[in-house]
Amino acid sequence: MKIAVLAVQGAFAEHIDMLKKLGVEGIEIRKKRDMEQDFSGIILPGGESTVMGKLLKELDLYDTLLEKINSGMPVLGTCAGLILLAKKLSNHGETYFGTLPVTVKRNAYGRQLGSFNTVANVTGVGEIPMTFIRAPYIEEVEEGVEVIATVDDNIVGVKYKNQIGISFHPEVTDCLKLHKYFVENTEL
Repeated sequence: MKIAVLAVQGAFAEHIDMLKKLGVEGIEIRKKRDMEQDFSGIILPGGESTVMGKLLKELDLYDTLLEKINSGMPVLGTCAGLILLAKKLSNHGETYFGTLPVTVKRNAYGRQLGSFNTVANVTGVGEIPMTFIRAPYIEEVEEGVEVIATVDDNIVGVKYKNQIGISFHPEVTDCLKLHKYFVENTEL
């Protein structure tokens, strides 16, 4: 099995490392020709969503990725990846893929100084460490979206069909549980 990781900006190397620890081959998606490889799922990492959105268009990756997500390819969006998937952004005019029927607030926990760590439960995964870095959270979910994690009454994880969106960075911890969950859901 191969899982692709969008590698145009952000914490992509850390996701590749997590997959490797699980015995799963991770491949980097940097250019349109990388999309020609055979892979079973994709991770949209944390980073700067505005830059990532711009690069997706400039590198001609946007349409192909959108088509793969819409046709059911499993996708895990972490932090900025969640923002890329969101249908609506409450505090930013531009949306990107818009495939995840949620409203997300960018930088909801404030700037870098508002970053924090906690431990919380994720449905289907169990208790895991969560690292929030300039993180968003989900303000609203539409019908069919399952809330899988909350922290301090804020929604920080959802699942919708083939998509998992989370506000935090599992790739900066030693815990493999969330990546394992994604890989197992990709195998279905």
